Amino acid sequence: MSSTQTSETSGSRRVAPHAPLDEYYGEEAKRHRYVIDLFNQSAQHYNTIEKLFGNIGLWYRGYSLRRAGLRPGMRVLDVAMGTAAVARNAAKIVGPQGQVFGIDPSIGMIREAQKVFHGPITRGIAGHLPFREGEFDFLTMGIALRHVADLGEAFAEYFRVLKPGGTVWILEAHVPPSGLGHWLTKMMWGKAIPGMTLLATGSEPAKLLMDYYWDTIDQAASRETVTETLKSVGFDEPRYRMAHPVCEFVARKPG
Repeated sequence: MSSTQTSETSGSRRVAPHAPLDEYYGEEAKRHRYVIDLFNQSAQHYNTIEKLFGNIGLWYRGYSLRRAGLRPGMRVLDVAMGTAAVARNAAKIVGPQGQVFGIDPSIGMIREAQKVFHGPITRGIAGHLPFREGEFDFLTMGIALRHVADLGEAFAEYFRVLKPGGTVWILEAHVPPSGLGHWLTKMMWGKAIPGMTLLATGSEPAKLLMDYYWDTIDQAASRETVTETLKSVGFDEPRYRMAHPVCEFVARKPG
């Protein structure tokens, strides 16, 4: 498993979400377009895995959000919302007194989200959020951190749009450090899930998305890199909690 890739760009230290995967998109400059196209082609099938596993992931997102401090009345931004798995749970928790906003770069995913989530949604990316400073009490990102261009750039934007005292919550897939844990996770994410996806959907792009998922998970930045980068942009005491095969990151903006 790779830790992360860093490089100096325009005088700043770029923190990549995973090691390069040139076999998918070629040069790094083409990655963003490749990922969006892959999500657009697979959007209609994206909920298949949740259904195959009894939607336990939906339940867990709600549980984790409450544990991280999401409460009624809060104003929430869900970044890279996908099919609104996080946003739906957040909306239930904040209730009518609160509000949940969604943002995603894929029009295909937005269309799927609109079938189940009726709050405001806009197109955009994590590194350039179209919101004013200090707009939100809580910011979420569910199983999408590996798709940003630069962890530092994204986290700086998260910090900017949160109110003082606001919370960032990130749920991400991670591979256990032990050899056995890695092997078991690879059998599930790298073999079983892509195969089950193809059988259930008949979609080659959906299977390719799951293949790509596994490789980004396997080569993802370390948990320590994520927390260190959160701290470097100003967040207080970032921490993570493992719940294999996912990891929850939580940090707060001072204030």
